[in-house]
Amino acid sequence: MAENDPARPAPEPAVLPGQNLLGIPPTLLPEDHPDVEVAEAVREGADPRELAAGRPDSSLAWALLAQEALSDGDDVAAYAYARTGYHRGLDALRRAGWRGQGPIPASHAPNRGFLHALALLGEAASRIGERDEAERIIAFLREADPTLVP
Repeated sequence: MAENDPARPAPEPAVLPGQNLLGIPPTLLPEDHPDVEVAEAVREGADPRELAAGRPDSSLAWALLAQEALSDGDDVAAYAYARTGYHRGLDALRRAGWRGQGPIPASHAPNRGFLHALALLGEAASRIGERDEAERIIAFLREADPTLVP
């Protein structure tokens, strides 16, 4: 078959969309991360404030408070809650071997609380006029898991 033969299938691209270009292995928070316990408690109807007070190391608990504050129109409180969840998540990611870059897949349930807090931090930052921060967060989310940002 000739090189330019239209019947010949096109070659596969060297890099597929959403593929890890850095070659850095994904960071997976441990299965016993506090967000797993908090997610279960939420399914059972627990109050996010009580969860955050009882498990302040849970990004998910802080993300839930941020989400509630955004819904109530309290953008400043949402920003503070989301930032707390974000920082708690960064601490956990570093303990899990993350070095400031590379995939943090949302397909891994323990990672979702951090990613949720990060997304809400971006939303709250945008609402309070922190456009540069909101843009950095979108880039961070895209690097962490390209499926999260269109």
